[in-house]
Amino acid sequence: MSETRSKARHRRRRTTLAASVPLALTAAGVLAYGSAPGVLGADAQQTVSAAIAPAAATAAAAAPAWAADVADGFASVNALGQNGTYGGRDGQTVTVRTLTDLEKYATATEPYVIVVAAAINMNPVGKEIKVASDKTIVGQGTSGHIVGGGFFLGQGVHNVIIRNLTIRDSYQGVWNDKDNDFDAIQMDGAHHVWIDHNDLRRMADGLIDSRKDTTYVTVSWNKLSDNNKTFGIGWTENVTASLTIHHNWFRDTEQRNPSTDNVAQAHLYNNYLEDVSGTSINSSYGNYSRGSTKMVLENSYFQGMKNPVQKDSTAAIVQRGNVFSGTSGRNESGGTAFDPKSYYSYTLDSAANVPALLRSGTGPRSSLGVTDTVSTKAATATTITVAKDGSGQYTSVQKAVDAVPAGNGSRVVIAVKPGTYRETVKVPSNKPHVTIQGTGASRNDTVIVYNNAAGTQKPDGSGTYGTSGSATVAVEADDFQARNLTINNDFDEARNQSLSGHQAVALRTAADKVFLDGVIVNGDQDTLLLDTAAKDRLGRVFVTNSYVTGNVDFIFGRATAVIDRSVITLKKRWDGSSAGYITAPSTAAGRKGILINRTTVNGDVSAGTFYLGRPWHAGGDASLDPQTTVRESTLSAAVRSAPWTDMGGFSWKDDRFAEYKNTGPGSGSASGDRPHLTDAQAADQEVADWLGDWTPTAG
Repeated sequence: MSETRSKARHRRRRTTLAASVPLALTAAGVLAYGSAPGVLGADAQQTVSAAIAPAAATAAAAAPAWAADVADGFASVNALGQNGTYGGRDGQTVTVRTLTDLEKYATATEPYVIVVAAAINMNPVGKEIKVASDKTIVGQGTSGHIVGGGFFLGQGVHNVIIRNLTIRDSYQGVWNDKDNDFDAIQMDGAHHVWIDHNDLRRMADGLIDSRKDTTYVTVSWNKLSDNNKTFGIGWTENVTASLTIHHNWFRDTEQRNPSTDNVAQAHLYNNYLEDVSGTSINSSYGNYSRGSTKMVLENSYFQGMKNPVQKDSTAAIVQRGNVFSGTSGRNESGGTAFDPKSYYSYTLDSAANVPALLRSGTGPRSSLGVTDTVSTKAATATTITVAKDGSGQYTSVQKAVDAVPAGNGSRVVIAVKPGTYRETVKVPSNKPHVTIQGTGASRNDTVIVYNNAAGTQKPDGSGTYGTSGSATVAVEADDFQARNLTINNDFDEARNQSLSGHQAVALRTAADKVFLDGVIVNGDQDTLLLDTAAKDRLGRVFVTNSYVTGNVDFIFGRATAVIDRSVITLKKRWDGSSAGYITAPSTAAGRKGILINRTTVNGDVSAGTFYLGRPWHAGGDASLDPQTTVRESTLSAAVRSAPWTDMGGFSWKDDRFAEYKNTGPGSGSASGDRPHLTDAQAADQEVADWLGDWTPTAG
């Protein structure tokens, strides 16, 4: 992008964002979910369509793709007559909006996938629905709330999945409540349970209680916050239970984080325990191994916690790779435990990366859930396999794209096996409905990379590539998707200082309904170009659970784009200096620009050296109305106190730049140099406002 980069109001249009893709940031930037890392369960190629449902419970004729997901960890182990945890995938899918319907299907003897599509108030307060075996209870997008109560899994109940829900507010005004037992999820003698991607908070007793020999449980990617007694395990003299607890964010929770009593195998890894300073909640302890528990505690991050790790004299804790920042009091280990890998496979994230991963990746996902009904004719995608070793149909990603017929009317998945593919890839506008998907365990395993820059001469001698032409991957086709891979431009600025034009795009999109899911997009200047096919054309892009790295204007263009629950990593420039700009929108008047939502901004750069953005009036076009909104995100100290700046003679104050409820050392209070949205304004600048009538859905 060149360095030379009348207002219209957007009419509010509220839609529910609910796509059928659960995403998690895992090992070394890996997306691992259920049995198929980086994708949604065993049938990630299934397209799920939707229609508007009637008001009560709606039965669906076919299950969404994510309903095939299965648990990892101890919940995946074949034991007690149950081979893993897959919930209600063999039953009917229903959508519920009332307490009556939720209880009807949750307590039924038949298997069900139960999609909670509204906030359901428990009556009376504290009610815990008695869930029967073979159930998946999942929130639709972020709209599934259980308010004032929760779920109870009794003796022998098994094969239950609880995902993507917000369960909250049975708290009755007494912080250390001794009178009420109003849990979010209580399990007494259950087995094979997967609790995943929930937001659990402000309950009158426990957020999760796993009691009375409940076993083969996996608790993953949950946010547990604002609570006293958080996660208790035990209430038994027996030493038989096995639990896996990974990638959970414990934030401002006083005790039981968890407290683990008489557990035969407790495997805790990649959790983030944070005691936020200056709040009324103070931690009393973190991970506690009690009784005869044997605990393996790996690569977790403890921040500000008192007594972060402690054990009874009869218990064991084996610690490996944990990080302790600002902690105090007891930090203990000792004894012998067990080898988790003798029960199941897993991959560790670096402990240093855990805070950023979990701030972005825990809790309900806007892209998990289904819309109101699922069509009876779910089409199966065509799959083309690419492999460097010749074991696929093609050895080149571009050759696979070339094989897609022009004007294709249904999804084509290009499944790319692990490897480094040094090539440029272009998906032309006449080939919609294409998915490029890495098949490795990590998004790092499949890499598409090239090193063109704006000033690079074309091989045919016809001139230079220019900024847009430098892209490693260029997408001009609508309804494109990419997931579980890395797209990189590794142009070396230091070695090419004589070259005119150092802009080097990794990924360029110029299409509508582009869904980037669990990817890494890596470069320096102009990494991610989010454009439209023409100035008067709409181009929506949804980026979730991904990494974008760069230094100068590295998220830019005129698209209506959402960066959701991702990590934006700031890089130093070629000469080692710290200075840059994250966004450079060139939004058309009357359109939405760039929305950064619930995302972490970090990187190994100097404090106060990066702007959140500047207005790019491409070609000096004064009719443009650039927009960037950064909301509910965590900003590192690298962000300047006055985070917006002018560009090419155009003042940022004449365009649309604002923040809302950001946190972190790089956040700041509202001022003339740092505008903040009011609550009313923020209500019109949510993800659904950006996407309009489009619901990103896995394909």
